[in-house]
Amino acid sequence: MLRMKVKAVGIDRETLFPVVILSDEAEESYVPLLIGPAEANAIAVVLENVEVPRPLTHDLLLSSALALGAKVDKVVITDLSDDVYYAEIHFLQGGKTVRVDARPSDAIALALRAGASIFVDEKIVPHAITVPKEEDPELEEFRSFLENLSPDDFRREN
Repeated sequence: MLRMKVKAVGIDRETLFPVVILSDEAEESYVPLLIGPAEANAIAVVLENVEVPRPLTHDLLLSSALALGAKVDKVVITDLSDDVYYAEIHFLQGGKTVRVDARPSDAIALALRAGASIFVDEKIVPHAITVPKEEDPELEEFRSFLENLSPDDFRREN
């Protein structure tokens, strides 16, 4: 498995869908995942340290797990089939690992709240976007896109 981190969350410029971009620690491999607006917001809230007056769904899930004596150990993006990613949340409870099927966006939102690690399975790695060492214009455009993403990209102007 390859440990990943959330590099950015924003809007894909081509599809106008929300996207979360995972990267390896060296930022040489990227896994972009199209997600829903609510999940993008749930991820952005954590990344931007936004205080919310009441618990959001992922906060409730984490609180419930902790109240039941479980801890979020890690999340794993496990598979890619027909352009759909799959994930599991690994809970530790009573010395046992309990795996729960989840959408990757929900798993990531929960991992960020719990301070848990995010991994991608080895079979996902060939689908990652790898960044070559040499510089090229397309790479610079991609890096610029990543650097300029912010939660404001999700706010619609009325």
